[in-house]
Amino acid sequence: MPADPGDWRAWIAYGLSWAGLGWDASSPDVPDATCGPVPAYPVGPDRLAALAEVEQERVVEIATSSAPWGHWATSNWETSDWGISGWGAPTAAARRLELHAYTEAAPGARWQGLFAATWPAYRSWYLSEGAAARPDLDEAAAALARHMPELVPTWERLVELTDLGDGVDKTAARLLTMWRVPVFAAGCSQVVLDGPDPALIRNYDYDPQLFEGVIASTNYSGARRAIGTSDLLRGLLDGMNDAGLCLSLTYGGRPGGADGFAIPLALRYVLETCTDVDSAVATLRRLPVAQAYNLAILDASGAHATVFVAPGEPLRVSDLRATTNHRLETVEHPATARSLRSVPRQQHLLEALEQGTPRAEILDSFTRSPLRSVDYDAGFGTLYTAQYRPQAGEVTYRWPDATWTRAFDDADERLFVSLPA
Repeated sequence: MPADPGDWRAWIAYGLSWAGLGWDASSPDVPDATCGPVPAYPVGPDRLAALAEVEQERVVEIATSSAPWGHWATSNWETSDWGISGWGAPTAAARRLELHAYTEAAPGARWQGLFAATWPAYRSWYLSEGAAARPDLDEAAAALARHMPELVPTWERLVELTDLGDGVDKTAARLLTMWRVPVFAAGCSQVVLDGPDPALIRNYDYDPQLFEGVIASTNYSGARRAIGTSDLLRGLLDGMNDAGLCLSLTYGGRPGGADGFAIPLALRYVLETCTDVDSAVATLRRLPVAQAYNLAILDASGAHATVFVAPGEPLRVSDLRATTNHRLETVEHPATARSLRSVPRQQHLLEALEQGTPRAEILDSFTRSPLRSVDYDAGFGTLYTAQYRPQAGEVTYRWPDATWTRAFDDADERLFVSLPA
């Protein structure tokens, strides 16, 4: 066990060592965690008894990005103005991302390896406002069962996999419901392109120190495969299912949050239960979300919608094809929009659409200013561009000097990319 709990790299090495063959299940040297029995609801006694039968499999290296995850505990996500200045200002040196792509139909050894590697930092972030600020396990489990019952069996399985040798982790079980987690915000630009080969293109702008760097192809529901960029261990920042439904998110520009689910779980839920834009919109109307976001939705028929979701108010549905970091086309918090250069980025995309700019040029523009940011030190640098093509059933990740295409059944891979200053 690492001597320094804040040493992220040591935790990664430890977690991967634990996940491989040869781990001694009798060893007392396991990560500290808040462990103990979970309530009978909704984890049944038969499921808990099955813990003894979980097979120890060899895990491929799921190391996430080369970033000090301990910074999660000290980040302040609730301020209305993040103090961002000089969007696009160069950093001192290029950064390097390590990305991992894996295919795992049901949660198993690969997910458990990711959990073992990242849980110490996720736990620090989750409890950063104190344990009392988060819901107890009964409340969190009941919220998941009430609003997303289809996800309960997967949640149960994930809770089982939090057992790293000393019982299931009740704190992890709470976080994995994604009910009332600490608030967080990401930048991002996104656009929907129509035509015979429709596409959803997005930039994800965030702090590289807080990025999992994992692309997962899963079939957690047993009925609908999904591929996308992982976040919060079980959620998605963007993704596509095997019916051709695609979603991505951009922060909606409002500070703070309220009771509800973290948006990455809402994206996964829609992709696991819906097949087209209409069913996605209907599902999102009834889900309580914790923060404000713009969600771009596209399906294989070319139908699209952009919706604005926010706590405690009705869903707003628009045919707007380009969104950034304010509510659809309305700036509600000028200081936030200004610091994120939200309006210029949206105008750039809307003008490109209006002028009929060729698709290839629009796609390339995501790797250049004004859409691409290098403000990594402020936590809003562009980490990747993703292009989802629902008719082809593939997603292509792009950087200024690299591309990476993934489909549902591709073999596990690892990629290193630089983030030029």
